[in-house]
Amino acid sequence: MVLVNTNVLLDIITADSQWFDWSAQRMELALSQGLAINPVVYAELAAGFRQEGELDIALDLADLERLPLPYDAAFRAGHAFVEYRRRGGNRRSPLPDFFIGAHAEIAGMTLLTRDAARYRTYFPNLKLIAPE
Repeated sequence: MVLVNTNVLLDIITADSQWFDWSAQRMELALSQGLAINPVVYAELAAGFRQEGELDIALDLADLERLPLPYDAAFRAGHAFVEYRRRGGNRRSPLPDFFIGAHAEIAGMTLLTRDAARYRTYFPNLKLIAPE
């Protein structure tokens, strides 16, 4: 299973001129493994839609499984966030990326993202599909 990060979905939804092709191709290649999102990705996407039904229609077109966020992933996200703060990160609340990365790691999923740096740093065992 491949957990799809928000930025990849936004590339497709907004037909981003720079990243649409890369994101669409990677999603198509990963389709055979199964594609999924979690509530954090859903929440990030919701900011761009006026109504929940509009977002649901957009996501249904991509054939994405909606997975719950496991508590062990939330625990792992908290520990990754502590490490982030130890290394000088200045955000005071847990970042969505930590929940997304921890979920993919705990569930043994691959993460499809354009933002690999933070995931490589705080989730070094996480398999990524990302630009080089």
